[in-house]
Amino acid sequence: MILVTGAAGYIGSHFVRYYLKQNPDSGLVAVDNLGLGNVLSLDQTNPNLHLYKVSIGDRAAVDKIFASHKIDAVVHFAANAYVGESQSKPFKYFENNVCETLRFLQSMQQAQVQKIVFSSTCATYGNPCYVPIDENHPQKPINTYGSTKLMIEEALRALALSVQVKYVCLRYFNAAGADPDPTEGQEIGESHEPESHLIPLALSAALNSDKKNQRLKVFGDDYATADGTCVRDYIHVNDLAEAHCLALKLLNSDSFSGDVEESNRLGLALNLGTAHGASVKEVIAAVESVTGKAVPYDLVARRPGDPPSLVADYTKAAQVLGWQPKFDLRQTVESAYNWELKRRY
Repeated sequence: MILVTGAAGYIGSHFVRYYLKQNPDSGLVAVDNLGLGNVLSLDQTNPNLHLYKVSIGDRAAVDKIFASHKIDAVVHFAANAYVGESQSKPFKYFENNVCETLRFLQSMQQAQVQKIVFSSTCATYGNPCYVPIDENHPQKPINTYGSTKLMIEEALRALALSVQVKYVCLRYFNAAGADPDPTEGQEIGESHEPESHLIPLALSAALNSDKKNQRLKVFGDDYATADGTCVRDYIHVNDLAEAHCLALKLLNSDSFSGDVEESNRLGLALNLGTAHGASVKEVIAAVESVTGKAVPYDLVARRPGDPPSLVADYTKAAQVLGWQPKFDLRQTVESAYNWELKRRY
């Protein structure tokens, strides 16, 4: 049985659904305080799903959960993840992403659970020195969100050296899309308040073109890219879910060993992306092609700290996990569009 934190969030809920489909006889403990996640994203009719509305930093509650279930491994998604907010409210991010996670890791260690897959981010790299970015790229985050994720990566390295925790850190690039094949009436997808991701914002602009407040904002068109707009690597959320399942299998294998350079071979970090960047204008074109509707947008000033291009080199994940992304940009946009048409929350 595995325990999943942040299980009702965007990526967490897709992982939960994917994992239970792949492992229909396995139990899963879902932990989420439902502050940002939505209970509708989880199928509570599934007898193998055990949901707890609990903060991961609540030692007494989490200790009780570990004592009530035989947990073999943890998949840790729970975190605040708004870059802009992390700059204006840094201590909120230190508390939620770092302090609460450290308390959770204490509970995990007390329960003698030694395996964890950690949801990390390409934001730990900061401004890229080169593109595509591999795992050897320097980690110099330029915002509090990226810093908090790097702090937990460092904590896991330290725990691997001290108490033999085995870990895989998965550094996502831009998660996008929605489950393309849900059970009727149980669609799940991206739902943030406020929404800050390009694809759902572009879809909203296309679907609400008559509303001035729904126009998309394009932050700068004078970057050193082919069309002047920022380039990002959009990875489908189900491709991320599959990578987490493969990481769990790797941790459970007798042959697991991390990098020679990392934590006595007990842990490793892997990039998850597609190796294909798409500019803001290319995303807009994809949304217009899929929806058949124009995306009204306004060109505004650059945002501070936006790098021109962020694209993953996922060679290591392919080698270590046998993982390959399956969704291209159009398929990702199509799945997101279908969710918007049937949005439940």
